[in-house]
Amino acid sequence: MGIRVYTVKVKGGQVSEDALSTLKKSGVDLSKLREELNALTQKYKGFEVTVKILVDEDTKEYDIEIKPPTTTELLLHAVGAKEPSGDPMHQKIGDLPFEKIVEIAILKKPSLTAKTLKAAVKTILGSARSIGITVDGKDPKQVTQEVESGVYDAVLAKYEEEWEKA
Repeated sequence: MGIRVYTVKVKGGQVSEDALSTLKKSGVDLSKLREELNALTQKYKGFEVTVKILVDEDTKEYDIEIKPPTTTELLLHAVGAKEPSGDPMHQKIGDLPFEKIVEIAILKKPSLTAKTLKAAVKTILGSARSIGITVDGKDPKQVTQEVESGVYDAVLAKYEEEWEKA
């Protein structure tokens, strides 16, 4: 028979039975799958997450692939805004502490090409700047320069282990 792919949208950490209704005929233990999905998506609580479930139709074994929310979604959620600024250089939509940028970088690790936490943080800072978010009251471009010059090395070191595990 082969592998069948199911794509479902779930609420992070709160997967409902309804969300998995398309898998009823797959023969997969849905309560076990739901438990696994709740654990795997817990870090995306408050977001809708797209999940691919690859089911081996013969053995009923499955693999789960999680597509994290977009960087923009994570940043908007963090500042409590509904949409990006239409004029990000002049109209700001919020301010985030540097550590929140680091946390978002860690959440996005699976979909970033960055090899280091420092590089990932610089990517997130660029996104923050493009949608009108400041960091610690400063333009993210300035914060990026401070990251490059080592100002935030101690903060980044605190999160290095979490980055490695992500």
